Amino acid sequence: MPEAPEAEALASFLRTRLAGHAVTEVELVEGRALKTRARPLDELIGRAVTAVTRHGKHIDLDLDGVHLSLGFGRAGWATWEDPPEVEAEPALPPVAALIARVVFDDGVLGVTDAGEWLSVQLHVADAADDVPSVAKLGPDAADPAYSRAMLAEAVSGRRKQLKALLQEQETLAGIGNAYSDEILFAARLSPVVHAASLSDDEISRLWSALHDTMTAAVIARRGVPIAEQKAAKVRAMRVHGRAGEPCPDCGGLIEDIPGTKGGGQWCPACQAPIETSDHATPG
Repeated sequence: MPEAPEAEALASFLRTRLAGHAVTEVELVEGRALKTRARPLDELIGRAVTAVTRHGKHIDLDLDGVHLSLGFGRAGWATWEDPPEVEAEPALPPVAALIARVVFDDGVLGVTDAGEWLSVQLHVADAADDVPSVAKLGPDAADPAYSRAMLAEAVSGRRKQLKALLQEQETLAGIGNAYSDEILFAARLSPVVHAASLSDDEISRLWSALHDTMTAAVIARRGVPIAEQKAAKVRAMRVHGRAGEPCPDCGGLIEDIPGTKGGGQWCPACQAPIETSDHATPG
């Protein structure tokens, strides 16, 4: 569920709420989620939060030099419980399995996973980039400094479908299944065309769509309660998850992207026709 806009909203909330607050208790419910077995969550007890940063779709909590990295994967997310004397924010629906709890002196951070297989990863490390999945991240897709020149370099010579390339975290961090569909719809580009085949004009359109889509989403998710982030994201989608519905621009039918088994959507009438010569294996 979380991509850069939702992860940024969560990081902003935790930054405001947890700065200076210490961990009093930890609970690891699903042991497979902790990837640093030699460094248990117990290391966090007694340490106070000094910084919260986002790295692509990952959140890093710096607790006096010991870092807790939260990698949510496709189905992970977070919950927050206020202290009993303060009215609590609604929790996620019970379909999300609890993975871990980190109890602070001012509330409880929960980590959940609603998928059929475990996608959440927790790491206890000395630095954010000690986590392999963070260390290999490319430039951040939501960074206003990400330029057209950087995008042109990223697509140059790449015989990879655009949708797959946008989701490749080593190339561009923070974009997942949903926003890749939205960006390509805004750019009026086929999700299965090869990145290497893009013209200068198409690169410019893709960069503008990427910048505008991610900027707007970050602003829109700001201040939305954690428990409402998923619903807010779903409501904002113009084509993703809307197969069978009319296109919001042309009125044509939104369809599943060929080869994605329903995992991605597009408007064939608005986006460039699929050329057989441009096909590549999805992913």
